[in-house]
Amino acid sequence: MKTIYIVRHAKSSWERSDLPDEKRPLMEKGKKRTKKVIDYLHDQHVMVDYIISSHAVRAHETAKILAHALKYPADNIKIDSHIYYASGDSLINQFYDLPDRYNSVMIVGHNPSLTDFVNQFLKEPVENLPTSGVVSISFDTDQWEKIPLAKRKTNFVLFPKELP
Repeated sequence: MKTIYIVRHAKSSWERSDLPDEKRPLMEKGKKRTKKVIDYLHDQHVMVDYIISSHAVRAHETAKILAHALKYPADNIKIDSHIYYASGDSLINQFYDLPDRYNSVMIVGHNPSLTDFVNQFLKEPVENLPTSGVVSISFDTDQWEKIPLAKRKTNFVLFPKELP
C-alpha cells in the first residue's frame, strides 16, 4: 500500500509587493491554520517516509512546519522547483522514481496544479484545495510507478475551515 498526502501551502502574505511570488512568506494566520491541520493529522496517526516541497518560500515553510510536527527531519525535505511550475498531470512524475521502501509520501505545493492532481483520483472532485488543505489517498500497490493504475481509496479530504 502506498499513501500520498497532498498539501497546499499555508496562507501566505501579500504585504510586500516588492517580493517575487516565489519569495512570499507565510502569514501568522496560515501558521495557526496549519497547526489545526497538524492536530488532525496526529489524530489520524499520520507518519511520512518522505516529504517533497516546492521551492517557493511559502511551500517550504509549510513543509518544515509539518515535518517538525510529524517528526520528519526537515533537512531531508526534497525541494523541487518543478512542483511550482507543474500541471496537475505532470505532478505524478514526482512519484515514479521514489524508492519502493517509502510507503507514505507528502507533497507540498500550489494551486491550481494540486487541485487538478487530486481530482484525477477523487470520486467526488473538489472545486479548490484551500490553503493548508490536505488530501490523503492510498493506492493498492507496492510500487510507486504503478499508482496511476492501482485501486485507490480516499482516506480523507481536509479543509481547515471545517476544523474546530
